[in-house]
Amino acid sequence: MLASWTSLLAIAALTVVAVVTLLGVAIRQRQMQLWLPSYLWPTPEETSARRETAQRVRSALSSDRSEASAEPVDVFLAICDHFEPRCYGASHETAIARVDRWCAEYPKLFGRFRGSSGRPPQHSFFFPQDEYHPDYLDRLAELCADGWGDVDIHLHHDNDTADSLREKLEAFRDTLFHRHGLLRRDPITGQIVYGFIHGNWALCNCRPDGRWCGVDQELTVLRETGCYADFTLPSAPTDTQTRTINSIYYASDIPGQRKSHDAGQRARVGVVPPSEHLLMIQGPLELDWSRRKLGLIPRIENADIHAGFAPTWRRMQLWLQSGVQVLGQPNWLFVKLHTHGSKDGNIDTLLGEPTIRFHEDLARVAAEHPNFRFHYVTAWEMAQLVHAAERKADWQSVLCPAESRWPMAESR
Repeated sequence: MLASWTSLLAIAALTVVAVVTLLGVAIRQRQMQLWLPSYLWPTPEETSARRETAQRVRSALSSDRSEASAEPVDVFLAICDHFEPRCYGASHETAIARVDRWCAEYPKLFGRFRGSSGRPPQHSFFFPQDEYHPDYLDRLAELCADGWGDVDIHLHHDNDTADSLREKLEAFRDTLFHRHGLLRRDPITGQIVYGFIHGNWALCNCRPDGRWCGVDQELTVLRETGCYADFTLPSAPTDTQTRTINSIYYASDIPGQRKSHDAGQRARVGVVPPSEHLLMIQGPLELDWSRRKLGLIPRIENADIHAGFAPTWRRMQLWLQSGVQVLGQPNWLFVKLHTHGSKDGNIDTLLGEPTIRFHEDLARVAAEHPNFRFHYVTAWEMAQLVHAAERKADWQSVLCPAESRWPMAESR
């Protein structure tokens, strides 16, 4: 009998060791050690904020009228596209065909949809400086002028200096503004401003090998050249992911240090943004226990839309669970998604039935639950909504009335 118990204990111990080893390998392979501690052990303030937001979302979506929230929950949804029409060495003709498809199909597919503020779906095209051609931007500028989105800056670079980076950003910024009528001027300073996504996720020279950037003081260069906010994160499962997750915060360069945006000061209601800091707007980062590898290890939900993994209402519930917000405004949730919308396969998902069903589901849920309101916004508008929350303004101060700006496009 003793021998049997000893054998069982040995088997149990070996099983535990095997499971722990498997989990350790999975964590390292996905670089989860960079952010998992923040996910599992948030600060008391973060825990309280997420709990309050989750309760308000549950109340807004409750079918029990006695539990229905007295206050609406407003969800601001932005799709930030690393829009690379010449990805994988595509020819100019292929790139033009991709851009033309977006410009022709987007209004036809999504013109019948409206968010709770009466606005159609918006798409933010972060266009890469290294793929610039006037033919692409002229077409996108026309699409955006018709009310379907906006253009901001995406940049792939390597082994740069602060000066060479500044030169690239200023030249591309000025070309977009003066040649194509894109971007905008800051209403206070008059400076041309832009949103930013870093290529290869390597913001602030954060890759351990130093590739695909080279500039430790990148946040300063971005801010001084007119960047109004960075939208690079999340970047999991790469080794560029910050320990700060599911947050809207401000970061500044730390002299002599890479990855200065690893942590920062959270955006808060009633608090003036710190000077000489860059606004960082992150998308959701969650563990998806409904999709497990080997039936044990949860997969990472990083708000990426791609072929075979379209936006869905189930995913939306995970994005809401992340609770990305300005602290002190639990009724406003910011859902920043990302994609590579020019890649083969991805374009079929984004301009196809899966995404159409997502918009249909959003409309259905909002119709069934009046206290759940969702708003289609651009990256620029999302940043302005952050500032509206900080100064205790309402979202109507940012989002214009639908009837004056958004013509009904031809539906399918």
